Amino acid sequence: MSSFNHKKYRAFPVIGKTGRRWPDRVIEQSPHWCSVDLRDGNQALIEPMTPSQKLKMFELLVAVGFKEIEVGFPAASQTDFDFVRQLIEQNRIPDDVTIQVLTQAREPLIKRSFESLKGARRSIMHLYNSTSTVQREQVFKKSRDEIKDIAVQGAEWVRDFAKKQPETEWQFQYSPESFTNTELDYAVEVCDAVIDVWHPATSNKIIINLPATVEVATPNVYADQIETICDRISHRDDVTISLHTHNDRGCGVAAAELGVMAGADRIEGTLLGNGERTGNMDIVTMAMNIYSQGIDPELDFSDMDRIINVVEQCTQLPVHPRHPYAGELVFAAFSGSHQDAINKCLAIDEQERSIKGPDSHWRVAYLPIDPRDVGRTYQEVIRINSQSGKGGVAYVLEQDYGLILPRWMQVDFSPHVQRYAENSETEVSTETIWQIFQDTYVKVDKQMTVESYQASRSGGSDSLSATLITEHGRVNIDSDGKGILDAFVSAINHKINTKLVLVDYSEHTLGDNEQSEAMAYVQLSINGQRSCGAGCSEDIVGASLRAVLNAVSRSGVVFEVNDEPGLIAI
Repeated sequence: MSSFNHKKYRAFPVIGKTGRRWPDRVIEQSPHWCSVDLRDGNQALIEPMTPSQKLKMFELLVAVGFKEIEVGFPAASQTDFDFVRQLIEQNRIPDDVTIQVLTQAREPLIKRSFESLKGARRSIMHLYNSTSTVQREQVFKKSRDEIKDIAVQGAEWVRDFAKKQPETEWQFQYSPESFTNTELDYAVEVCDAVIDVWHPATSNKIIINLPATVEVATPNVYADQIETICDRISHRDDVTISLHTHNDRGCGVAAAELGVMAGADRIEGTLLGNGERTGNMDIVTMAMNIYSQGIDPELDFSDMDRIINVVEQCTQLPVHPRHPYAGELVFAAFSGSHQDAINKCLAIDEQERSIKGPDSHWRVAYLPIDPRDVGRTYQEVIRINSQSGKGGVAYVLEQDYGLILPRWMQVDFSPHVQRYAENSETEVSTETIWQIFQDTYVKVDKQMTVESYQASRSGGSDSLSATLITEHGRVNIDSDGKGILDAFVSAINHKINTKLVLVDYSEHTLGDNEQSEAMAYVQLSINGQRSCGAGCSEDIVGASLRAVLNAVSRSGVVFEVNDEPGLIAI
């Protein structure tokens, strides 16, 4: 019998709630944010942060824009206590930033926490005790009234110790730990009892934090719980409702977003979601979700790579390459159809932005935000492997080397890159793609070159005389045509016993000044078979002639010099 036994679990009961308002709401402004990287995040690490790492993380959080930062559990750790003292004594806390410390509802711990904060300009004292049914009955073996008494007594100690340190501006926060596993009526009862002790005022609101310490239900159930608390709690206008979701079901961000729609004002979480078990709510993801809806999250993630670098150094945890907004590959497209759509949309966006300005509506397929907003570049968007298509290959060549391949050249070149990717079984770098292009169209086998040429125009017709160098010697050719390139192809046709037809042609410069080199692309039909070539030169005529000769060389036709001067034979 399988040990994978679903029958030992029970569905989490839904709330019999009517008149829900949150499903019809949208988030219209950013919630207040509180980082708990230095407490919840730190306690979840295999190797907790060193003092220097904690300071580096604190400075990052300040730089990103957090105004409330939980800096530790000073009563439970000498390291945390010393760190809080360092921030205060070295005057490292900006005037607009409030530090928060965590404490259980025990008098010695509360006293020690206040000692750590002596001299602080402003601080949040965060009090908690567990209220869940399972912890009351199995861990503490106490009644509802006894657990509520612990919360009330803790609130009284917090109030009394704060009065002894009037030089600090205090704000109080209470968390009924494991709120989601607590009966709603009882959660309201305990929170109201704490509120009655602290006597909140609009000028100095208290914070009631409602943690999904363990995520036990779908996000809509959590939203029902939050909306119910918001409706029933006393002194609602003087209370900030805060959320602290975890990610046990993988829905921490979704639960927090729905909780804000249900009436919450504040969010606690960590950068990139580090935390116990599967992690805390990821503030980067939620803030960027809000940003993608046209709302200022009031946090600055424009230098995402720096944020990742600091977080990885401090936590010793790698950021997953598919992590929302932050991962190395989240804006990368390998699929050919995706690359083609992105390439076309980016071209349209650039055009519209030049006309309508920087606030033009972002509408690019497969990219929910502009990668440049988080410090990424478009060169990182399109990545090439065996699944990639012609549009992606053309895009990276244009971005890194300035090549603007016509569509028919894209179609011809893409299989060469795909074969390389399939054989190498890896991603193909832009440098490798460039080398494949050079080897295929520019530096071809049995290459012929133009030693010299002379062109003239008369009566609407162009005349061309040229000397070619082949592997067998020099050949002189000349002819007239409608343009230099037509004359060049005609000149070759006059000397051979096969039919050479110019099918397509494209050219551009590789820069924006007079010294820039020219690039030309041609597609020829040789005895009905298509052959493409490319050429680069200081002038466009030279580039075009080289492109034709490279296409001829690639066709497999072998040119020999006959005894008769100037005659090319096949």
